[in-house]
Amino acid sequence: MVRLWLWLWLCLQLPGFCANLRLSQTPDRILAQTNNSTDILCQTKKEHTGVYWYRWNQGRQQFEFLLFSNSLGKSTYGVNVSQEKFSVRGTSSQSYSLHIGRLHASDAGMYYCSISQSSELILGSGTRLGVVDVLPTPSTSTPAPLTRRPSRCKPKSKAAGSRGACSPLVWVPLAAGALILLLSVVPTARRFYRLRRRLWRRIHRQ
Repeated sequence: MVRLWLWLWLCLQLPGFCANLRLSQTPDRILAQTNNSTDILCQTKKEHTGVYWYRWNQGRQQFEFLLFSNSLGKSTYGVNVSQEKFSVRGTSSQSYSLHIGRLHASDAGMYYCSISQSSELILGSGTRLGVVDVLPTPSTSTPAPLTRRPSRCKPKSKAAGSRGACSPLVWVPLAAGALILLLSVVPTARRFYRLRRRLWRRIHRQ
């Protein structure tokens, strides 16, 4: 018995120490409401004599043996374990479901299914069960605002100020810059035109 508890402790402290592809456990997490019920599924891929169910008690820092269910459907319960609260339902020869009824806060913990083969203990990945009085409501996402096309400039009131995109403080410097650029281009164009005429005259004189 001491060896079994030592093995369970190693399985808890070292994730993957006892986990095996021959045994799967779902779901990973359950959040249930008080006085409701829930189920944990355990599936095996090899022949076995039965399935053990354990619970890791975080407060007491120890494993609690819940029950053992053999392949014939008969169950053996641990000390002070209620048969009305815990029961195993065999959905098939390789699939077992632990049913937990009338949930209370004391039922919270990490649940493991386990099988024993050739003096080897194979442990499931575990299911963390949380029990609350009120389930949290799903958060509603705020829809993204619709993208609007840029509107034309509209006159603003005096109270709004004169710093908008249509303000003279914005477009007057831009217009002045464009005018200066245009004036600087005109002399260059004239010089280019004169140089072109000179070259044309020289060619014809020759």
